[in-house]
Amino acid sequence: MRFPRGRAAAAPPPRYGVRSTPMSSSTSLTVRALLLDMDGTLVDSDAAVARIWREWAEGHGLDPEAVMSIVHGRQGYATMAELLPDRPMAENHAENAAMLARETADTEGVVPIPGAPAFLASLARLPHALVTSADAALTRARMAAAGLPEPATRITAECVGASKPDPEGFLKGAAGLGFAPEECVAFEDSEAGIRAARAAGMAVVGVGPRARSLGPDLHVDDLRAITVTEAEPGWIRVTAAAL
Repeated sequence: MRFPRGRAAAAPPPRYGVRSTPMSSSTSLTVRALLLDMDGTLVDSDAAVARIWREWAEGHGLDPEAVMSIVHGRQGYATMAELLPDRPMAENHAENAAMLARETADTEGVVPIPGAPAFLASLARLPHALVTSADAALTRARMAAAGLPEPATRITAECVGASKPDPEGFLKGAAGLGFAPEECVAFEDSEAGIRAARAAGMAVVGVGPRARSLGPDLHVDDLRAITVTEAEPGWIRVTAAAL
């Protein structure tokens, strides 16, 4: 299956649109490419994230629950900057680098989100990219721990100058695949990630409990509810069904 890059197919469907199926519990989007977050979307790393960040919170005299409420989806330095606004950014970047090394070494409890292996297998010949706030080393470690293949196109922390909720990562992911942002759908679990995708002009599939109340175009509890098929040459139908 070959997908044209950067040009519209003849008489295409709308660039994207949410269509509900009457008398059904399924809804679909028609797009040309998929952009995938990692943590909380493909990989359940919540236990590892909590271990690292709760310890960090206690070390800085902060409420661990308050820290955990904002940490998901962002690069670590951005979380630190919000929680420690008077600290020089250079210190945030230095401490974040040390934390990334610890996170990379700690993959205990990292598992795939239910349905992730089959979901990624269904994308093997379709345009898709990983857009994550993790750096390349942490991405490799967590995807390997979960037994998941890394997409060929990856936008990791090193690729961007700004953390989610800035849209830079999603914009670079779309450009790397050769599509306009509005032709893509982002799969996300966090507030920061969904805000980033919206700012990039993309439709959003929310995955998991954090995403439920954040207004995604589609929401699923996990990836077992997602089916991906070719709508017509150059277009992809993403369908979410209630389990």
